[in-house]
Amino acid sequence: MRKILVTGGLGFIGSTTVVSLIENGYEPIIVDNLSNSKEMVIDRIKQITGKEVPLYIIDVCDEENLRTVFAKHHPEGVIHFAGLKAVGESVEKPLSYYENNLLSTLTLLKVMKEFDCRNIVFSSSATVYGIPQRVPLYESDPVNHATNPYGETKVMIEHILMDTQDAWPELNVAILRYFNPIGAHPSGLMGEDPNGIPNNLMPYITQVAIGKREYLRVWGNDYPTPDGTGVRDYIHVVDLANGHVATLKKLDTNPGVVIYNLGTGKGTSVLEMITAFEKATGKKVPYQICPRRAGDVAENYANCDKAYNELGWKAQYDIVDACRDSWNWQSKNPNGYNK
Repeated sequence: MRKILVTGGLGFIGSTTVVSLIENGYEPIIVDNLSNSKEMVIDRIKQITGKEVPLYIIDVCDEENLRTVFAKHHPEGVIHFAGLKAVGESVEKPLSYYENNLLSTLTLLKVMKEFDCRNIVFSSSATVYGIPQRVPLYESDPVNHATNPYGETKVMIEHILMDTQDAWPELNVAILRYFNPIGAHPSGLMGEDPNGIPNNLMPYITQVAIGKREYLRVWGNDYPTPDGTGVRDYIHVVDLANGHVATLKKLDTNPGVVIYNLGTGKGTSVLEMITAFEKATGKKVPYQICPRRAGDVAENYANCDKAYNELGWKAQYDIVDACRDSWNWQSKNPNGYNK
């Protein structure tokens, strides 16, 4: 397997994975509709790797255009990142999320079948576990009811992929349940560039550190955790990208359906993250404690033994590394990709 179609390949995780694919001898082809990404990312990929990557600015829901890409390149595998992903927005606009995330996957699988493309890695999420009954979370834990429509689309797509593989046994499906991606490419050329107010902790911290925002809002300090703030499993985006490469190698063995948690296996609280960022960068991060947000859970982190045992993969970077790389990206690109 060499030619890999990457949907959403200009996004934060997608672009870093494209770099990792090139570094490991794969030939990525990118499809992206620019709804939450910037076209100039393709230039940054070339700066880092020295490679020209074919880019098609189309929507994965557009069956005709997607078919044209498959007809031209005949990819042997797909990594499916494309999708709407803001939790809060999904609560406000559930129909948009169900329509986009489900239809894009259905269209992709239909075209894959038509071109006999038999390998797919799906970008799922720890949100499929809903409110954790225990931590750490294992892949065998129940996937019942996510706490928001975004998470529900991931649950539904996992079921769609499994049902499709039942009916098409030659298909190999890897479901990767990400925890909390942070960091940036160490070059400082690529990183997280959210539209508007960041939904995630790290870009919020870096925007405060660079002066774009006055202070960080910490949502609740009365959780049953060591310091009262929420605990999450934060994984460096480069580790996450390398996890996809390891997963593609697994698909070469025709495993059918495989599911892996991708995290560090360790929880970090919001206050611990602030301390780590200040240590890594020397920048102070003022913050205010605010009331808890609805739907937030106290602790959420992964057991990642399965990925290590079956893929030989585990996270190599720690929180301080991720803070350093996030700040390197933000300080070199204060306005993200908008120069």
